[in-house]
Amino acid sequence: MTLERPIAPDPYELLPTVPSFTLTSDDVRNGEPMDATYAHPSVGGDDLSPHLAWSGFPAETKGFVVTCFDPDAPTGSGFWHWVLVNLPTSVTELPRGASSDGLGGAFTVRNDYSQRGYGGAAPPPGDHPHRYLFAVHALDVERLDVTPDASPAYVGFNLAFHTLARAVIRPTHQVTQ
Repeated sequence: MTLERPIAPDPYELLPTVPSFTLTSDDVRNGEPMDATYAHPSVGGDDLSPHLAWSGFPAETKGFVVTCFDPDAPTGSGFWHWVLVNLPTSVTELPRGASSDGLGGAFTVRNDYSQRGYGGAAPPPGDHPHRYLFAVHALDVERLDVTPDASPAYVGFNLAFHTLARAVIRPTHQVTQ
């Protein structure tokens, strides 16, 4: 089955413009297909988050939030795969398969799989390649005033008021029939 629908806009293009900084990965690249390592087990993946490293963020940065969002999911509201909240500025790199353990009080909120942590890519089989927006948000506060029970949308709402700069990598993933 092929879903006939337009490509969703990039959600960061719809938000107020903020400066960018450098986000790199040993595992994923802008516009290139992701390996199944970073896909959900339901589509044969290993469900591991990719390595991410960032630099060049504003000197006044007090904390970070890392997210992964699929704007192309056939939901009308996209799909949140990962929301890692309240990373301290001492953390500027996450290894492949990162968790919030040992990250200075950082935590994950439930993704749209209703699980805490990273949930891999799982576009519908036969659908066009989906974009996965891995973003690091540099904050003007040490911690967002949210709890682990917050929804990804509520975290995003709070990010709108505290993001100094944002760096994004946009790999793709497709499941063929």
